[in-house]
Amino acid sequence: MTQKTKILILGGGFGGVYTALELEKRLGKESDVDITLVNRDNFFLFTPMLHEVAASDLDITTIVNPIRKLLKRTNFFDGEINAIDLNDKQVTVSHGIGASHAHELSYDHLVIALGSVTNFYNIPGLEERALTMKSLADAVYLRNQLIEHLEEADFECSTIPPEQLLTFVVAGGGFAGVETIAAINDFLRDALKFYPNLSETMLRIVLVEHGSTILPELGPELGQYAEKKLMERKVEFRLGAKVKGVSESGVELSDGTALPARTLIWTAGTAPCPLLELVDCKKDRGRIAVNEFLEVSGYPGVWALGDCASIPDKKTGRPYPPTAQHALRQGKVLGRNIAATIEGKTKTPFVFKTIGQLAAIGRRTGVAKILGFKFSGFIAWWLWRTIYLGKLPRLEKKLRVTLDWTLDLVFSKDLAQFTPLRSPSVQIAKKEPQPHGLPSRPFQSLDISAH
Repeated sequence: MTQKTKILILGGGFGGVYTALELEKRLGKESDVDITLVNRDNFFLFTPMLHEVAASDLDITTIVNPIRKLLKRTNFFDGEINAIDLNDKQVTVSHGIGASHAHELSYDHLVIALGSVTNFYNIPGLEERALTMKSLADAVYLRNQLIEHLEEADFECSTIPPEQLLTFVVAGGGFAGVETIAAINDFLRDALKFYPNLSETMLRIVLVEHGSTILPELGPELGQYAEKKLMERKVEFRLGAKVKGVSESGVELSDGTALPARTLIWTAGTAPCPLLELVDCKKDRGRIAVNEFLEVSGYPGVWALGDCASIPDKKTGRPYPPTAQHALRQGKVLGRNIAATIEGKTKTPFVFKTIGQLAAIGRRTGVAKILGFKFSGFIAWWLWRTIYLGKLPRLEKKLRVTLDWTLDLVFSKDLAQFTPLRSPSVQIAKKEPQPHGLPSRPFQSLDISAH
């Protein structure tokens, strides 16, 4: 019996999923190839639309694709990655509710696509108090907190000052920060009409950016346009400042400003996945160093891509940027290279030049730079929606997003909180049988418990 070639993919982001899709396309029908993907979530998250979930523009599940539906010929392991041993060619993983069950997965080809994590830079109070925008849970939690603060501030008897409840700070003037603040600004201002004790003058939304302009990747012209549009919608800017500390009373900035905010959304830094520290291979500033074929030097059959890999761009002399459009294309190249290695064919180097970058800035406006051409206003917003809708996997999800966007043109944004708690129940003790002619005794106990 022929031994199967085992391909093990770690991570279910753009890099890992698109590697698996390409492998299925090229090797999925081969009976002697076994493809396995390991991820802690059982879905692929389309992160470019994450801010729309936080701002109630899209339903929670419309931007996620179940991996088992997306990858039909790949084995899926829903669990945690505990250790990677490149010398013994084994990866330790675990799963289970309550008690964890450990497994040792061997491989012939290993794809490391573990992405990145949020970097809090050891700023006092930041990790404990800041919200992030990296996962679906982050977006849902932010949405709940926005609504919770509106609800609490609407009570005149609230023990928390309204200026703390209704001041919202976003740190980071890149794509994630700008799109997040634009989306929540629209959401909060549209919601105010449903809260009779609140007025727009009470609402304060602030963007903090250490640079001199926002969206520096798009150039000063588009950055200034985005800043102007957001200022017209009453967003405040603190440029040239950094977050210095976070406490219960507010956010302290490096320029001496103190913002009385209970909500800080941190989008200003990322770091390689901590698990990479235990991987014994060459690194570049914490990321796994690979060659132009995405191979890890010294370990045949080990590959890396996406945010966790440092991939050289020969034209610039610097690593490729860690963006979704790069990871997606790296996954396709890597899938072809693994297939070529197995079949004894020539590998393809990864070469890619950024096609364009886009940002939605609310109120059906956006900014975009595509193939050197600059767009702003409605056409940029239309391009953003058209391009990302085209990139969203599976027809079912495209239709669901289109439907949500269409309904959003007619109806106001939903204000319901999605709190993951089970409903309370009432358990009433049975009545004891009474002798004939005597009145029934009252209930012996009333136990109200929340499961």
